[in-house]
Amino acid sequence: MRLYKDLAAWWPLLSAPKGYAEEAAIAAETILGGARGPVRRVLELGCGGGNNASHLKARFAMTLTDLSPGMLGVSRALNPECEHEIGDMRTLRFGRTFDAVFVHDAVMYLTREKDLRAAIATAFAHLRPGGVALFVPDDTKETWRATTSNGGHDAPDRALRYLAWSYDPDPADTTTVVAYAFLLREGARTRAVHDRHVLGLFPRATWVRAFEDAGFSLTTSPYLHSSFPPDAGRELYLGLKP
Repeated sequence: MRLYKDLAAWWPLLSAPKGYAEEAAIAAETILGGARGPVRRVLELGCGGGNNASHLKARFAMTLTDLSPGMLGVSRALNPECEHEIGDMRTLRFGRTFDAVFVHDAVMYLTREKDLRAAIATAFAHLRPGGVALFVPDDTKETWRATTSNGGHDAPDRALRYLAWSYDPDPADTTTVVAYAFLLREGARTRAVHDRHVLGLFPRATWVRAFEDAGFSLTTSPYLHSSFPPDAGRELYLGLKP
């Protein structure tokens, strides 16, 4: 996955921070509505380039973690006032607790149920009693659809355009694939790069069971984002630590 390695510095031109305002607002309101007591300190697992945090930091003290040093560098540049730590959401242990844990679409890179359970256990371990863990998967087995999308952004000295193709080579397993074609322009020179990402895809029942087995009291709610049709069926998974 070159996007999170040698291409990490291009991330803001693939997915600009300003496009995350609505997602961050949904996350903040869900967290505040579900937690018992005030929410001040939030741990984000798999923060990527820090786009959600660039909005959430106005409301919470954010601690940001990611497995990719390159992506964490992008986030540090965008969110210098936030704490940043390299860490794997399956195994990370800070030894301290937070009021909330937030996991956005980075959770889609967990391709085995045991890895999903490990990430949910990490969230549980880092919460105070009455704290909440919000997981926002792109899809479940019931909602996934093959898609093709494109886009990109310009900077003064370079630009990026992409085509993303999501498909499922084996509907019987727990993974799908997103193939990316990137056109990268620096000055007058343009180059093409191919990247392939394998994502996890689990039934809703697997999500529910994993939260409950970890010790959470789980509630789900529709993910009502303006870019999704009303019948998309996407859900927010909010676990309350007793």
